[in-house]
Amino acid sequence: MDIEALRSFIAFVDTGSFTRAAKQTFRTQSAVSMQMKKLEEEAGQGLFLKKGRNLQLTEQGRLLASYARRILAMHDEALGELVNKTPHPPIRIGCPDDYAESILPQLVEQLLHALPQLTIRVHCDCSTELRRMLDSGQIDIAILTRAPEHDEGYLLKHDKGVWVHGGYTRLTEKSVLPLVLYEADCKFHSTAIDGLEKQQRDYRLVCATSSATTIKSLLRVGLGISAMARSSMSGGLEEVAAHVPLPELPAVDIVLQVASIPHPLLGAAMAAKICDRFRIEAD
Repeated sequence: MDIEALRSFIAFVDTGSFTRAAKQTFRTQSAVSMQMKKLEEEAGQGLFLKKGRNLQLTEQGRLLASYARRILAMHDEALGELVNKTPHPPIRIGCPDDYAESILPQLVEQLLHALPQLTIRVHCDCSTELRRMLDSGQIDIAILTRAPEHDEGYLLKHDKGVWVHGGYTRLTEKSVLPLVLYEADCKFHSTAIDGLEKQQRDYRLVCATSSATTIKSLLRVGLGISAMARSSMSGGLEEVAAHVPLPELPAVDIVLQVASIPHPLLGAAMAAKICDRFRIEAD
C-alpha cells in the first residue's frame, strides 16, 4: 500500500474530516478521496461507513488504521535513522497558553533527552489555531486537548476540569457569579456556561481570553472564578471547595499531535516513545 495514501487515511482517522486530512497532507480533497478509493480497492472491502452526514470506519477500516499507524511509525523511524546525522530545521511546537507552565517544560525536557541535537521553537496559541497551523504545516507538533470522539494524538496526561479562585472564597456566594474564562472554543468555557444556565444560576462573564497569564492575574486580585484543567493551576490559585454547588466539569485528555507530514526527526514512533516517557516521569 502507498505510504502517502496511508498517511492521508490516518489524517482522516485522527481529525474525522477529509477536508482537514487534505490540508494536512497538502492535497486536494478529491485527491484524498481517490487515495481512499484505491485503498479500498487494494483491501478488497469498504473502509468507510456513512452515518448521517458523517463517515465512520468499518471494522475493516479500524483494522487497517491499526496496521497503518505501525507502518507509518516504522517508515518514519527508518527515515529518521537514515537522516539523523544531517542538519535539520528546528522542531516547531504549538502549545496553548494554559499548558505553557505545566506540560510544555516537561515535554521539551523529554524531547531534548531523546534528541539532544534539537533546536526548538514554541508558538503559543489556542487549540483551534494550533490545529489550523498543523494542517497548513506551520508547526510540527502541538500539545492539544483531545477533541471528543476523535482518536487524536498521543496521550500525555489524563486531567480533570476544576473551578478555581485566587484566594477569594466568598466569590462563589455572590448572587451573580463573576467568571473569568478561556475563549468560547475552550471545552471548559462551554461546559461552565451551559452548566450554570441549567442550574439557573446567575453569572456575569467578566473576561474571556486565550491568555492563561491574564486569567490567573485577574483571579489573584479577586475579579472572578474560573474553570480550567487542574494541571494548569499555579501559585496563588485554589480549587473551589467541593461542597459549593457548581456544575461538574469534564475530564480531558492532553495529547501530543504530530503533523501528518512529520519533521524528519520526530515521526510517530519517536512521538509515542516521548509521550510514554513523559507519562512515566509524571507519575
